[in-house]
Amino acid sequence: MDRKLIFVDIDGTLTRGGSNTPPVSAQKAVRAARKKGHLVYLCTGRNYGMLLPLLEYGFDGVVGSAGGYIKCREQVIYDCPMTREQQDKALKVLRKNGIFCTIEGRDGSYTDDGFKQILAERAEAEGSSELLRWQEQIEKELNIRPMQEYKGEPIYKIVLMCEREEQFAEPREVLKEDFHFCIQDTNERGFINGELINKKFDKGRGIERVCSFLGMDVKDTIAFGDSMNDVEMIRTAGLGICMENGNGVLKELADEICPAVTEDGLSKAFEKHGLI
Repeated sequence: MDRKLIFVDIDGTLTRGGSNTPPVSAQKAVRAARKKGHLVYLCTGRNYGMLLPLLEYGFDGVVGSAGGYIKCREQVIYDCPMTREQQDKALKVLRKNGIFCTIEGRDGSYTDDGFKQILAERAEAEGSSELLRWQEQIEKELNIRPMQEYKGEPIYKIVLMCEREEQFAEPREVLKEDFHFCIQDTNERGFINGELINKKFDKGRGIERVCSFLGMDVKDTIAFGDSMNDVEMIRTAGLGICMENGNGVLKELADEICPAVTEDGLSKAFEKHGLI
């Protein structure tokens, strides 16, 4: 078959959310596809520092920070952090409205302490610490540090968490010229999570930038994702595939659905399409 350019999201697609270890079947599929001459890129909301543990499994490049930082082999082809003015304006209005933030530089990520405090209070009141343990595990796996350790490095993206949809009303209005709010599903404890992403980039435009750099046609791309920050990627790729464990809206937009990340979904889809 013709050479394909494959883009793979990480959390919920290549690995379980917050994990740095793909299923063995996915590891083998990536190696086999590359051996056949296809190119496989990570295409993720994670910043470069967060995705580094995955590079040992063999990838040809990365579209990181939801498209804000792109690397083909060892060459950086796109690098677009927020301006300091954008960053200060965003954090001011988000915190004014009680929205907890995790800010992501190229290599480091830093989170507000307030969110874990709220989780701890809920855990005590409800007699369950499951969500607090989950948050602490995510921070450990992805090396997310306390906000007080932030030293001023440029920021590419802000991850958001709050308790009520109306908390986003003023930030949406104030930041609408520069930023897109990508809101994910509300989790089981009632928290709303999402991302604040610069309108200059997204995962779809990340695919287009890689194709332009490599001299390949977008029609020869295949993208795998599972969440709302994968919408542009799924729409842009020649073939957009959503995981069975993915968001319902994304499933409707995708060209097809493959088995869940826990059911060897990537490996089965690679085999179905003759990539391995």
